[in-house]
Amino acid sequence: MIMPYTLVDNEEKKRYEFQLPEHIPHVEYIRTKDKIYLTHTEVPTELEGQGIGSELIKQALEDIDKKELTLVPLCPFVAHYIKEHPKWKELVLKGINIG
Repeated sequence: MIMPYTLVDNEEKKRYEFQLPEHIPHVEYIRTKDKIYLTHTEVPTELEGQGIGSELIKQALEDIDKKELTLVPLCPFVAHYIKEHPKWKELVLKGINIG
């Protein structure tokens, strides 16, 4: 059961995050003018297996799409998510093989 989570683009910490009462699952990024590199996804152990990581990546990709950025998925979790949800491949920098 995925609860409704609100994505926060924490530009100061350079990460997308869900601000939950006791935890802050997040995906770190490096942003250039027109590209965003998703470098690391972290979901606290207590929250694993609940779909939170996938929901976080989905909402982050929606934001990246809305901002018309080119995605460079350096995080293996992000690359796997895109492989499982091919519609997001259009965001990925051309020429990068994500598997």
